[in-house]
Amino acid sequence: MTEPRLDPADAPDASGGPAQDAPEARPTGRPAHRDGNVLRWLSAYAASLVGDAVYFLALGWAAAQAGGPAEVGLIMASGAVPRAVLMLGGGVIADRFGPRRIVIVSDAVRCAMILGIAAALMLTGPAVWLLVLVALVFGAVDALFMPAVGALPPRITAPDQLVRVQGMKALANRFGGIVGAPVAGLAMGLGGAAAAFAVAGVLFAVSLVLLVAVRIAPLPQEEPAREGDEPQRSSVWRDLTDGFGYVRRHRLVGPLILSNILFELGGIPLINVGVVLLSSQRGWGATGIAWIVGAFSAGAASTALLLTARGRVSRAGRVRLAGLAGGSVLVCALGSVPGLVWAVLVAAPMGMLVALCGGLTAGLVQTATAPAYLGRVSSLMSLISLGIAPLAYPVVGAAIGLWGATPVFWGCGALCLAAGLVGVSYREVREAELPGG
Repeated sequence: MTEPRLDPADAPDASGGPAQDAPEARPTGRPAHRDGNVLRWLSAYAASLVGDAVYFLALGWAAAQAGGPAEVGLIMASGAVPRAVLMLGGGVIADRFGPRRIVIVSDAVRCAMILGIAAALMLTGPAVWLLVLVALVFGAVDALFMPAVGALPPRITAPDQLVRVQGMKALANRFGGIVGAPVAGLAMGLGGAAAAFAVAGVLFAVSLVLLVAVRIAPLPQEEPAREGDEPQRSSVWRDLTDGFGYVRRHRLVGPLILSNILFELGGIPLINVGVVLLSSQRGWGATGIAWIVGAFSAGAASTALLLTARGRVSRAGRVRLAGLAGGSVLVCALGSVPGLVWAVLVAAPMGMLVALCGGLTAGLVQTATAPAYLGRVSSLMSLISLGIAPLAYPVVGAAIGLWGATPVFWGCGALCLAAGLVGVSYREVREAELPGG
């Protein structure tokens, strides 16, 4: 692990930000998957993911008890609005006050709120207004939590371990999705939505305790104040626009984020909506959906394991571009295969390449981003996957209904290919390297 470095969160920055009172990490010399501090962060993240899954299922179940289909849709969609609107502001706050402080405070609020709703449901039963309020508050807190937790990896491990950490994070994502549903089902079977909310609250409490124990290494102040900058604290709006300006000017981070937008617009709606409609149109049914998504997930998990074990990827920029090209071909192939067996055989390597591109993109962005902008860049990356890409769900669904699955899959493949072309057009992206790669 690198020597401890000065973090702008530990001392007043160019805008007069407050110091951060976090315990300092010490160099361990161990790879990330053997570093107890990183493992505490990973365990906290995994517990939070399982808690998220249990919370969303409990919210849906409580919504179904409180009202009809319209009310269920209203309640489940309520949380997405503050998350999308406030996500970028959450990145500003993480950069101002330090991501560790924000992630602990937001996790504590989530824990208290979810345990509170569990107690309320035990006493009174679900009500639409109460569930909408919970969803809105949870979404707003998520808009703080997610950019902050995304900005922590560079502060808990060395730069040459960031790809390994991304692999570990991807495995935690798979773990949360696999474990959350049965845990929620068991809790709701035993005690209804109130019990499920209580379990989610306990999981957030576990996450909180582990996060408090995580030590962070300060980062260098790489971005000195520009001439003419005012020494006093700038406005939130100025911090936000300054973050956009930083991304636009950066010859590596900017093109990577633009490429990632195209990649996720082509990939996320395809997996979450396209596969369902493809299986329906081809007559493969629910079994087909399960096999295709399962193969994709298995492929993604295998790549996450490989990144975790290997940690270093030479010529990361070129490997990422090759992965984008291969992934775009497989996306087109998935929409054109004649049978379910072929779809499963295509989905597995597609998952491998998607996970590879995602891990390398995150590692390169976090390595290249100046410490003062990590929260804002992390919030922008989260907004892409959680705010922008889901907006394409109805577009993909309507397009498949009009023209069938094959041309839409080819269109999504073209977006993924365009993501690669963006990278090819920038020398900094083509020649990007990770530390130790």
